[in-house]
Amino acid sequence: MALPQYLQLQIVSADRSLVNERVDEVEIPGADGYFGVLPGHTPLLAVLGVGDLWYRQGQDTHHLAIAFGFAEVQPDGVTILAQVAETAEEIDVARAEGAKKRAEERMVAPAADMDFERARVALMKALIRLQVAARARIRS
Repeated sequence: MALPQYLQLQIVSADRSLVNERVDEVEIPGADGYFGVLPGHTPLLAVLGVGDLWYRQGQDTHHLAIAFGFAEVQPDGVTILAQVAETAEEIDVARAEGAKKRAEERMVAPAADMDFERARVALMKALIRLQVAARARIRS
C-alpha cells in the first residue's frame, strides 16, 4: 500500500469550522508536548494542550492558536476538535495584551479565593495568541 501524498486537515472549534484543507505537514500542541504529523502517520488520538498549531501547504505555513480538545490522526488526515481555535488574522492583539496583563496581576498578588490554575491557563492562552499573531506579522 502506497503512502498518501498529503493530509486532509480539519480544524473545528466549539462554534465553527476553521480549516478543511489538503496539507503537507502539521505540528500539533499535545497535552504532553508538540508532535508532528506527515502523510502516512500511525493512527493515534491525542489530548490537546494550549499552543501554536501550524500546518504547511507547499512553502506556505499557517498558524493557529489552539487551546484544549482532541486530535485524531490517521495516515491520510488529521481532525482537530478544539475548545478554542483562532487563526493568526483573527487575533485581537490589544485584547490578548490586556488578558495577559490581567492574568499576570492575578498571579502576582493572588486573592484568598483566587483560582490559580484558571489564571495560569488564561496567561497561557494570551501568550499563545500573542505568539501566533506575531508570527503572522513577521510573514507579512
